[in-house]
Amino acid sequence: MQTDFFDLLKGHGYAWPHLEGKGTAMPMTESTTILAVRYRDGVVIAGDRRATAGTAILYDRADKVIDIDTHSVLAISGSPAMAYEIARILEHSFKYYRRSQLQELSLEGKLRMLSNLIRNNLPMALQGIGAVIPIFASYDLDAVDGNTGKIFFYDAMGAQFECADFATTGSGSVWIRGALYYLNCWEKRLDTMELNESVGLIFRLLDAASEYDAATSGYNAKSKILPTMKTIDVEGIHTLDDAFLQEIYHEFVEVAHVG
Repeated sequence: MQTDFFDLLKGHGYAWPHLEGKGTAMPMTESTTILAVRYRDGVVIAGDRRATAGTAILYDRADKVIDIDTHSVLAISGSPAMAYEIARILEHSFKYYRRSQLQELSLEGKLRMLSNLIRNNLPMALQGIGAVIPIFASYDLDAVDGNTGKIFFYDAMGAQFECADFATTGSGSVWIRGALYYLNCWEKRLDTMELNESVGLIFRLLDAASEYDAATSGYNAKSKILPTMKTIDVEGIHTLDDAFLQEIYHEFVEVAHVG
């Protein structure tokens, strides 16, 4: 039978009156775009603020970058409802392990726990109403190779991939990934950049993605809505405040713009 989840519900007596005459596909709330880049002292992880359903902008102040523990951050794309639940479970699981075992869960344990949560969400993802494609960033205090800033991304089945220098996902990522690869290979290595340079680069990338992807927002100057950006370094997680972000945006985007 060629159908979708809403056809199945309708066939069993569930009514969707606002969808009559418009097909059975209900636009689901989704959030995009997120990215993480290594810089000199750790990782910068960022997300735009737009949440969409189909062509409608439902919310322009969504928080897609969530603290999980003192050195771990989860950035979400896909279904916010499922992603926030995964983040909440992850945060409480880490806290429970720390209090019950009197030690931190290893980075490998954290990654496997997130993989399991995403895999358990697979039935919802297959129904087209709950896919979550996150980025997990952490600062590994126990790293012996000097590679302390860690970035990982996942697919909808929970497969985990470590990224050496950057990761991006969401509908705007197609416009960002190639630019990051080019800059990292032939302009300046991302992990040698100062914080100001990394934040300025992220602003430029989100601004570029927003030109081509309606589901991605850059800096909304009219409403003064800035992307969410956090850093993870040896001291922990720091949320970059609006005053700092506006200063960087002015320097790297407004002043530097040649159009």
